[in-house]
Amino acid sequence: MATRAKNFHLVQSLGDAHIGLEARAQADDHLDTKIWLRLLACSTQIEQQIRQLLRAQFDTTLPRFDYLAQLDRHPDGLRMNVLSRYLMVTGGNVTGLTDQLVKEGLVQRIDDPQDRRSWRVSLTDKGRTEFARMAAEHERWLADLFQGLPATSKDALYEQLGQLRVHLVQRQAELDAAGTDDSTNTRRPAK
Repeated sequence: MATRAKNFHLVQSLGDAHIGLEARAQADDHLDTKIWLRLLACSTQIEQQIRQLLRAQFDTTLPRFDYLAQLDRHPDGLRMNVLSRYLMVTGGNVTGLTDQLVKEGLVQRIDDPQDRRSWRVSLTDKGRTEFARMAAEHERWLADLFQGLPATSKDALYEQLGQLRVHLVQRQAELDAAGTDDSTNTRRPAK
């Protein structure tokens, strides 16, 4: 009973303006539902704040930041289709964003030496400099967001989320091996 009261107090302390996705949870919901909603609420809140800061300080968007971050991790550039998979967006979205960033001089299209029909996209010197400024601020923003949590809590949270990730990947592998459609949790017909 003390845990339930503590959780209720935590949610109440957020107030109506900040409750967000966690407001969907009810006292009698399964703990798994409450965990999922809390994770979603935290992720959404962090993402909203990062989006707001990117817009205010750099007049840019989170997708543009993510795009530049991927290219920063791959100095030799990436094929457009690979970049699309890394960003988990359609090729059309990557093409449109690439066109904008090329116009701004932040990225360049280069011939792919392994496939003459393909382009690779890489950061220009200007793009690398711009992204370095954004990345430094992004890191500072995240540090500020998590500043109030003790290091031991952050370490424990990181470890527990890592365990959750491993569990989820294993669960997905089991579903795939069983031929289960994870969206409906039913067996797929044999091919």
